[in-house]
Amino acid sequence: MSGHRIFQTAFAKVYPMYVQKAGRKGRTRAEVDQVIRWLTGYSQAALERQVAREVDFTTFFAEAPAMNPRREFVTGVVCGVRVEELDDPLMRQIRILDKLVDELAKGKALEKLLRAADG
Repeated sequence: MSGHRIFQTAFAKVYPMYVQKAGRKGRTRAEVDQVIRWLTGYSQAALERQVAREVDFTTFFAEAPAMNPRREFVTGVVCGVRVEELDDPLMRQIRILDKLVDELAKGKALEKLLRAADG
């Protein structure tokens, strides 16, 4: 397994940053949670448990009940890297989540964001 430090970073440490980023643009925690649930298949209660357990990103994605197959349609640049060109599957999942939160924070309508990802 690749040793990138984000893999061992607790999802609970990054989650508030996602909420803050979206919140600065008038978006809500509920909208961030909806994006995460769409991507991972977690229920709201299961998502909250993962945050409370402070699981790392590796565990967070490994335990995801149903990764959305339409996630492959999420493309674009995050942190200077094209999401669709990432070879490491875990890094790609993390960057897809980053991209979805970025688009939400940029003001894209949630329904449009997920519908666009749905093809």
